[in-house]
Amino acid sequence: SSGINAEWPLRPGENAKTFLEENKTQSNLSKVIVTGFKALGLQYFFTVGEDEVRAWTIQRHTKAPQAAGKIHGDMERGFIKAEVYQYDDLVEHKTEGAVKAAGRYRMEGKNYEFLDGDIVHIKFNVTDVKKK
Repeated sequence: SSGINAEWPLRPGENAKTFLEENKTQSNLSKVIVTGFKALGLQYFFTVGEDEVRAWTIQRHTKAPQAAGKIHGDMERGFIKAEVYQYDDLVEHKTEGAVKAAGRYRMEGKNYEFLDGDIVHIKFNVTDVKKK
């Protein structure tokens, strides 16, 4: 309600979860974000390293090389393939190895359109000489 929204900023140091529980209300922030992303035609894909996971925002229907270019321009220019699996498959199977064993890990080429929730490993090779 507007009373709660007006009151919230006046309570420094209180965490959102406690505030929402005390006022028996729920935040609609995640719903606003999801609705906004859909309205703007945006989606996420993820890159995963040993010590880091990154989410990248792209337009829906973005082809693999252009999505790779969001990470670095050289990745778009030298794109070879994307090794892809879905977030939901990782949740279900728990590890990347188990996703592979279940046959849910795949190789995709330049015409692949990234899907919302794809987890990808981009394979690329950049040489100093540009093709004419």
